[in-house]
Amino acid sequence: MKCILALSALVALGAGASAATQPNVVVILADDQGWGDLSVNGNTNLKTPHIDSLAKDGASFDRFFVQPVCSPTRAEFLTGRYHPRGGVRNVTNGGERLNLDEKTIADTLKAGGYATACFGKWHNGSQYPYHPNGRGFGEYYGFTSGHWGHYFSPPLEHNGTDVRGDGFLTDDLTTHAIGFIEKNRAKPFFCYLAFNTPHSPMQVPDRYWDRFKDLDLKMKYRGPQEEDVPFTRAALAMCENIDDNVGRVLKALEDLKLANNTIVIYFSDNGPNGWRWNDGMRGRKSSTDEGGVRSPLLVRWPAHIKPGAKITQIAGAIDLLPTLTELTGVNRVGDKPLDGKSLAPLLLGENTGWPDRILFAHWAGRVSVRSQRYRLDDADRLYDMTTDPGQTKDISTTQPELHKMMKSAVEAWRKDVLANGKADDRPFPVGYHECPRTRLTARDATIAGKIQRSSPAPNCSYFTHWTTKNDAISWNVAIETAGKYEVAVLYTCPKADVGSAIQLSYGDVKVMGKITEAHDPPLVGAQHDRVPRKGESYMKDFRALKFGTMELPHGTGALTLRATDIPGKQVMDLAGITLTLVK
Repeated sequence: MKCILALSALVALGAGASAATQPNVVVILADDQGWGDLSVNGNTNLKTPHIDSLAKDGASFDRFFVQPVCSPTRAEFLTGRYHPRGGVRNVTNGGERLNLDEKTIADTLKAGGYATACFGKWHNGSQYPYHPNGRGFGEYYGFTSGHWGHYFSPPLEHNGTDVRGDGFLTDDLTTHAIGFIEKNRAKPFFCYLAFNTPHSPMQVPDRYWDRFKDLDLKMKYRGPQEEDVPFTRAALAMCENIDDNVGRVLKALEDLKLANNTIVIYFSDNGPNGWRWNDGMRGRKSSTDEGGVRSPLLVRWPAHIKPGAKITQIAGAIDLLPTLTELTGVNRVGDKPLDGKSLAPLLLGENTGWPDRILFAHWAGRVSVRSQRYRLDDADRLYDMTTDPGQTKDISTTQPELHKMMKSAVEAWRKDVLANGKADDRPFPVGYHECPRTRLTARDATIAGKIQRSSPAPNCSYFTHWTTKNDAISWNVAIETAGKYEVAVLYTCPKADVGSAIQLSYGDVKVMGKITEAHDPPLVGAQHDRVPRKGESYMKDFRALKFGTMELPHGTGALTLRATDIPGKQVMDLAGITLTLVK
């Protein structure tokens, strides 16, 4: 009877129900948290009571699959389509961008009358209209990069304006999300809270670290690789911080009397970012094996989902958009074919048949496919995941027909989804009136000469060792609006090196500037690291130096920065440039 009432309510919503009956939506996404990083999944090394409560009070999916790394999963959640279809083929250098002809769940819910906001790590494009404010989110607070180099009061942005965070980043994001919920309590809202942890750098407040820094881990990784125990301790401490922040969100919904009619979804974007306990599954982040792509999925909607429901059917991130459109009764925006299917029948307890299906995992040219029972890995080995969840025994020779069928499915998927896997030559957009200031970061630039990045990972990096006039930094840009642009460089420079002359050119258009003032702040981040970094750059406060205007024509081309005079040992360290359309 409860299911019938729930379905009746959904029909009413689709027919144009009042805003008061439409459910609110809160989606919470962890970054690099493995399936095994929750106490609800059996890990006794930590306690995650608030996240666990979502399973107790709602539904938990036994086998929910995402992609091996961050930006592909986020794109699939946003669109309901496999990530290569939307142009997401990398995690940096512009390859993380979601094509502009793709429509997101935020586009849909915004068109359906929802207030929409995203707080945290975006990782699907930085420059407008790739930016969250161009993808259906009315409010955005966080960072658009794939990772950030410092988690304590770091530089962030709020709707395209540079701001300074307040305290530990995960706490700060939650505070802003709760503020949005409070502000929009009288109308339906969609709050996407995209946490940055437990992604490295491994930083966490003392009160969490103190519980783990000397902890004897009772449950450890048992595979052939060596577990980095201090790293695991830091990750688990970060997960307990996430749990407390999930508790803050749930309490806010209760206090505002919104909990009963709010859909809360919790999942992670890939497998664990280290070798640690994950119930014996093979693989971790970046792997297309079970351990690299299995994620928790917990869904609570007290008015409609039976408490403690356990859903055994496989599902994926591609299913979340069609699920939310059905549960909210909002018509989807966009007409591109979906790869996902609505999980609403499973969540609402419909006693209808649910046919077997297959889900694909893809990263860096590697593809694996999962049915309800079997997985064909990216090395063409077949496993019975029911009897062999750790993928230890290849059964391809004993199940030749099944092996052939799943191999054919992979080949067909490659032809369909990866057929247009050409090099990413999309330019970075500049000059939209909706967002007059465009930041072009070091992450998105190409370099020539002796210039180096501050770290091997381009995300959150800056340029250093700029020492010769032959060195160059370039961005492939598309000027949307012809007009006058104010130019600034984001720089640091010690006093001894002040005086370099620089030139920014776009075709025949040039503007000259000069470093006239020292700005040499210290690096930050190391003082908060619990374990040594594994690729992320440290950060420092870059200053914007305005040095002129350029009259730029509409079109596409290279925007190139060079030095014409270097009186000291170096030109400067550079985080990027900004172009602001002034008329």
